[in-house]
Amino acid sequence: MKEVSNESFIDMQSAAAILQTEQNFRDDFNSKRNLPENLESLDRIGWNYFWSWSADAAQLFREIDSRLWEQCEQNPRVFLKNVSGLRLWQMANDHEYVEKLHCFNSKFENYLSQPPNVIGRISSKQPIAYFCAEYGVHNSLPIYSGGLGILAGDHLKSASDMNIPLVAIGLIYRFGYFRQKIAHDGWQEEKYLDSFAGELALKPVLDENGERIFVMVHMRGREVFAQAWLAKIGRISLYLLDTNLEKNEEVDRLITGHLYGGTAETRVVQEKVLGIGGVRLLRRLKIEPSVYHLNEGHSAFLTLELAREFLEQNEAENFSDAVKVVRQKCVFTTHTPVAAGNDTFAPELIEACFDENFVNALKISKEELLGLGRTNPENKTEWFGMTPLAIRLTRSANGVSEKHGEVSRQLWLKMFPEKTSSTEVPISFVTNGVHAPTWIAPGFQKLYEKNIGADWTEILKDETKWRDSIEKISDAEIWKTHKLLKHLLISFIRQRVYSAQTGLHDTINENEDTRTLFDADVLTIGFARRIAAYKRWNLLMTDLERLLKLVDDAERPVQFVFAGKAHPQDRTAKELLQNLMTLGNTSNWQKRAVFIEDYDQEVARYLVQGVDVWLNVPRRPLEASGTSGQKVAMNGGLNLSILDGWWIEGYNGENGFSIGTPDDEESADEKTVDAEDAESLYQILEEVVVRDYYEKNADGLPWKWIRRMKSALVTLTPQFSSDRMLKDYLEKIYI
Repeated sequence: MKEVSNESFIDMQSAAAILQTEQNFRDDFNSKRNLPENLESLDRIGWNYFWSWSADAAQLFREIDSRLWEQCEQNPRVFLKNVSGLRLWQMANDHEYVEKLHCFNSKFENYLSQPPNVIGRISSKQPIAYFCAEYGVHNSLPIYSGGLGILAGDHLKSASDMNIPLVAIGLIYRFGYFRQKIAHDGWQEEKYLDSFAGELALKPVLDENGERIFVMVHMRGREVFAQAWLAKIGRISLYLLDTNLEKNEEVDRLITGHLYGGTAETRVVQEKVLGIGGVRLLRRLKIEPSVYHLNEGHSAFLTLELAREFLEQNEAENFSDAVKVVRQKCVFTTHTPVAAGNDTFAPELIEACFDENFVNALKISKEELLGLGRTNPENKTEWFGMTPLAIRLTRSANGVSEKHGEVSRQLWLKMFPEKTSSTEVPISFVTNGVHAPTWIAPGFQKLYEKNIGADWTEILKDETKWRDSIEKISDAEIWKTHKLLKHLLISFIRQRVYSAQTGLHDTINENEDTRTLFDADVLTIGFARRIAAYKRWNLLMTDLERLLKLVDDAERPVQFVFAGKAHPQDRTAKELLQNLMTLGNTSNWQKRAVFIEDYDQEVARYLVQGVDVWLNVPRRPLEASGTSGQKVAMNGGLNLSILDGWWIEGYNGENGFSIGTPDDEESADEKTVDAEDAESLYQILEEVVVRDYYEKNADGLPWKWIRRMKSALVTLTPQFSSDRMLKDYLEKIYI
């Protein structure tokens, strides 16, 4: 892949220069490798991301060449292109391997052959159309930055497993989101990889005549073309629009250049391609959705395209009539608990990006168009917001946790002047969940197969049966499985933070000798998330004396693993990260704290499956939901978290630990709240967490800790699975 490095956020001009030097246009990603006949099914498996949540499938590739598999970042297309012919023929002559491949392929084909379910009016002819700006299906498809994308990826995987008719629409970003590199002095640097220079499991979308399908969206005074790529997510089709076409102007090729990159104008035209272009693509594919799901406001322009279509087909109707029809087709999920976190654009920018013909087709004035995106349509100074537009033109709006629903009702009360209380605002909630087969470690899955049965994912849907099944598993088996995963995490840490050159500063992201770094018998706390002010990365650092005392304790030490990215333009966040990196080495800090660069899905898997404790300290009530802690709980890890987002619903006093109290603190000043939460954090760590972890019974097992682990597995795994989440969407939102 072509690499582009810079210290500041890559802008449109520098990216245009890249395009001038290397026009990387792609018609397909089909670098066909001739495989031995009895291994040919590997090629078909590699084209469908179903392999990514099947431990057996991933092992099929790893078993051929584990080192190459890791070097290829678990990308089957790259792997099959580069693996040696000798190794392939060795495996083709390994009858045991060939039989495993045959068994998985039969399972895979049977999975795909099942006819989709019909649920109300949702069917294969009228599926759900799911729109999102990013999808975190697997790290080998680099079109995600964080939680929103991972959530969307899990949504598609559950839809596939539950055989729900659904198609998804997104964008393929040529340079994706930035890759993180920490310099020797602890400063974050960014680099961008040209994914079009590699091999992705994407196929061109063709019409019935075998011709490439294009859609056009008018912007910047001209028609911009987009082609479509298809990613198969099990039974689900994910269509990704791409403007990197030779027929487009250079600047238009970069509309789908970077995820969350460029200027505000770039964001508007990206969101036009996603929303308007996405609807037009569905029309070209002859797909008539039963419902359009706007996952966050980025795709809200699709409602305007649906209104334009209706008015084009019904000339006697007006915009109000169109709104009634559009609202019945569309539902909206908001993921942001603060107004500033929602996309807003200057009125003049919206005017410039929407041509007169489009506005006239809506049978409204430009001022009326701008009013659709304001909380108060009459306030001409207010910027255009994608969330107000989405709320106005959908029949249903929901937050992503019970608390977030409450916060959202209060946040958008001003849009409903006829309402006397926020409780009357029509915003509900569906709490986020995570895809169990993706995030539960293979070790625990094997443990469940042994003790519960091969159908453990079905039993998971019945909370009573699941509780009874988990309780029957012995403490020793659960602890042994966890310790194996912890050893795996430590091996991963030692490999990732090893560096032959460490510079003049002692930092926790690089070590010349990692052979004795970390200890599987030491309480291990993970803290990995986006580096932003409200995430309060510095809360743990407010009392260095107590922190280092925990780290240096000879009898009951604590070790920390950190990961996360600061936005390239957020210098404050970068400084916070640098301070963490270069914390003094007068203690054991440098031996018992590490930072893992370039936090992505692969890093996340090691962390959530191997840590003892997952730390989460956002400022209340700014955590809309959070899902990383749910993944930890599914692997027997314990959450140590502020009572916000999903943890309010999940915490029962036994299945983890809570920091602070949610009562009355939301209205207090930030310094007071931070000080109280820091004190609560340290008190719980010192008096409860450390004590319970190190208290052993006669068999040498931390019996109190395992009791909490079992409680987490019993109560949190079924409640916070994406299967449960999708079931809620079906019952509460879609139908």
